[in-house]
Amino acid sequence: MKTLLKTTKFLHSFRAKVVIIIVLVLSFSASVYAQEVLWERLNGKAKTLFKQKQYPDALNVAKEALKVAEDTFGPDHPNVAISLNYIAELYVMKGTYAEIEPLYKRALKINEKALGPDNPDVAISLNNLAELFYNQGRYTEAEPLYKRALKILEETLGPDHPEVAITLENMKALYKKIDKSK
Repeated sequence: MKTLLKTTKFLHSFRAKVVIIIVLVLSFSASVYAQEVLWERLNGKAKTLFKQKQYPDALNVAKEALKVAEDTFGPDHPNVAISLNYIAELYVMKGTYAEIEPLYKRALKINEKALGPDNPDVAISLNNLAELFYNQGRYTEAEPLYKRALKILEETLGPDHPEVAITLENMKALYKKIDKSK
C-alpha cells in the first residue's frame, strides 16, 4: 500500500511539474511572439516615417526596433541584422558615413554566422558595405565585396535574378570610377 501511495504522489508531482513546464513554455512563446509583432510594427512605423521624410523620427523608431530585436532574439539573430541595415540606410540619408560602416559590418557578421557565408542575405550585406565604400571613394575595398556578392547571388539565385543585375550595375559604376581615377 505504501508503495502505491509513493508511486501516486510521484506521478502527481511529476504531472504537476510537466504542467508547470508547459505553462511556462507557452507563456514564454507568447511573450516572444508579442515582441516579434512589436518589432515588426516598429519597423513598419519607421518605414512610414521615412516615406514621409521624417528622418529623425524614423531613426528613433528604428533604434527602438533594434533594441527590441536584440532583447527578444539575441544579439546575433538575422532580425538584428535587418534592424542594423535599416538604421544604416537612415544614416545614409544624413550622410554620416562614420556611423554607417560599423552597422553594416556588424550586420554582415551576424548574417554570415547565422545564415552561412553563401546566403543571399550575406550578399546583400556585402553589397551594402561595398556601396558605402564606393560612395567614400574606397574603390579597392569595394571591389572584392561586390565580386563576392555577385558570386553568392549567381550561385544561389541564378544569373537572371534582379539582385544579380543590381550587383552587376554597381560593379559597372565602380569600374567606370576606377578608370576615371587613373
